[in-house]
Amino acid sequence: MDLIISFIVFIAAMLWCIVSGHTMVIALFVGLAAFSAAAMRKGFSAGEIVRMGAGGLKDALVVVEVMFIIGFITAVWRSSGTITFFVYYGIKMITPGLFLLITFFLSCLLSYALGTSFGVAGTVGVIFMALARSGGVSQTLTAAVVMSGIYFGDRGSPVSSSAVLVATVTHTDLIGNVKRMMKTGLPAMAVCLAVYGVMSFTNPIHTVDQSFMQLLRQEFSVSLWCVVPAVCMVVLPLLKVSVIWSMIASIVSGVAVSLFVQNMELLPLLRSMIMGYEQKGSLGPILSGGGMMSMIEVVGIVALSSTYSGIFAGTDLLGGLQGRIKALTGRAGRFPVMVLVSMATLCIFCNQTIASMMCCDIMKKPYEEAGASKEELALDLENSVIVLAGLVPWAIACTVPLAFMQVGYEAVPLALFLYMLPLCYGIQKKVANPFRGE
Repeated sequence: MDLIISFIVFIAAMLWCIVSGHTMVIALFVGLAAFSAAAMRKGFSAGEIVRMGAGGLKDALVVVEVMFIIGFITAVWRSSGTITFFVYYGIKMITPGLFLLITFFLSCLLSYALGTSFGVAGTVGVIFMALARSGGVSQTLTAAVVMSGIYFGDRGSPVSSSAVLVATVTHTDLIGNVKRMMKTGLPAMAVCLAVYGVMSFTNPIHTVDQSFMQLLRQEFSVSLWCVVPAVCMVVLPLLKVSVIWSMIASIVSGVAVSLFVQNMELLPLLRSMIMGYEQKGSLGPILSGGGMMSMIEVVGIVALSSTYSGIFAGTDLLGGLQGRIKALTGRAGRFPVMVLVSMATLCIFCNQTIASMMCCDIMKKPYEEAGASKEELALDLENSVIVLAGLVPWAIACTVPLAFMQVGYEAVPLALFLYMLPLCYGIQKKVANPFRGE
């Protein structure tokens, strides 16, 4: 009963934050107090609970470091013209029957390179939505294609905060997880390419507004130097360079391009890396953003959520729930239950990061007792809660990208990757266990 009351308090605080527009960090503090009280009623002292929470917090330190570096990258890629380069040449490649396919490819590419869904939706998504409006292409379909593309990278990029988070909380190797995600994501990608290919030819763009091209050329130099930060970020991890050093190389090269190619001054550049890049003029709403400060709330959410993990593990507060889930996994299978738990936590907490950590806390023990590896737990999380977040209409992962693109929830059913991935992966696990031979 104490656990149920704690969850009710936590959920109420979460709903209040969503309705009132306050940061989720407040709800997490309320939940931390509620779960700590439940642990104390179970006989644990305040000192023991603090030590448990601190133990869980240690797991978040690596994630915090990476998230701040990601904040630097998202600013530098704007100032160096890297995002502009891909958008500019993506638009140049557009032919009437390829508009939606190019939109999908570019969304996948940039979300993989940047590791962010919101950042790509707010830049590439906004630009291609404008092109769709002026070119007579369905805005709903265009937004759905972007939603599919941005979650390709949000799930599977080595610099994605969600991928780093899952690797950290499951104590698995990030690059190993990324390779498995690529392998298990191929069937869903094939479905998306086939369906979006047909839709692209049957929904051609009539005209391409050239004013974007002119505006981008006026504001940025779109030379090949702009690609260097992206090459560092994508290629170096494949050459077995650590993710951290690959990210640092991307930042350093981006700073050099910003200074010597885009002719940006050093002090404004350093300020943009901290506070976020500011682009003046009509491109401002599209290209401004990023920076270390943009990651503060996410870092707070991850840090506080990590203390929950330590408390749950040390007090066994979730023991009763995990026992029921273990029995259910024995009947239905681990991944189908993971999908159910993912949807439940996403519907309740409305936040991808919190839902990911709650799913891990709830499912970790049933997976361990069933003999599943940590790698299987990590992959199941990536192929469920991370992408399913975009399907819940009131979850931040769904509402924010749609708000950027100014479309409604009618785009969600056409975002194929978000539900084809769990479906295809579930079939893969039934037919041929991806972990066989590891």
